[in-house]
Amino acid sequence: MGSAGVYHLFSRPRLPTHRPKGRLDYQLLYIASGKAHFYFHGKEEIVTAGNMVLYRPKEEQRYYYYGVDRTEVYWVHFTGNNVKNLLRKYGIPDSKHIIHTGTSFDYKKIYLHMIQELKLTKPHYEEVLVDYLELLFIMISRLQGKKAKHGNLFLLDEMEKTITYFHANYNHPISIEEYAKSRGMSISWFIRNFKDYTGSTPTQYLLSLRISNAQSLLESTSYNVTEIAEIVGYDNPLYFSRLFKKQCGVAPTEFRKQFKREC
Repeated sequence: MGSAGVYHLFSRPRLPTHRPKGRLDYQLLYIASGKAHFYFHGKEEIVTAGNMVLYRPKEEQRYYYYGVDRTEVYWVHFTGNNVKNLLRKYGIPDSKHIIHTGTSFDYKKIYLHMIQELKLTKPHYEEVLVDYLELLFIMISRLQGKKAKHGNLFLLDEMEKTITYFHANYNHPISIEEYAKSRGMSISWFIRNFKDYTGSTPTQYLLSLRISNAQSLLESTSYNVTEIAEIVGYDNPLYFSRLFKKQCGVAPTEFRKQFKREC
């Protein structure tokens, strides 16, 4: 594995990347929040949070991040003689670029672990990196298996629309019951199928989005906790802090301190 990192694009208006001849290794990018503009064979595709993008060796790489989208992207470069077989093993077709993964703290944790291993280079870190990468593929494979199992195009379409809506509106009050009703679904059917599709309930998914974006703001901006709470959708900063600590194990201020110590 060559390198790994994260981009939080909040201050710069635009960050372009264009490698006409690509790279000699593979690159796997995870859009954790916001969105990014990718070009494949000259055609633009807007990739929203909850998706990964895979580039193979010598493929043209052209993509853009915009500050207005508040984009957060994790990436890793890797190579090896068996990568193609490994991708096939976990159900990732040779020509596929965009892989729907949903958003999860677990993806971010794996990327952050890889970044840390590459920085510290402790004994056997290369073997650890391979294990983390394979864990990512396993998580992707399990989700793709769930999607294939359903085979219900209406259900899949509704779940994708819901995820898109949640990502666009997570920082506003969302009534799960009202949303289900607006889509002509019973609340019980909606919650059951959403959980089966994503691995979490709609309420848990929204919480994950809010806390994930709060983490990004704590890492990359100077906003105070009250301001961050408001940005991600909480009027009460104390309530936000309690939720954050329950999800992350530490209070927002301590999370920021830990991040600065690790950098």
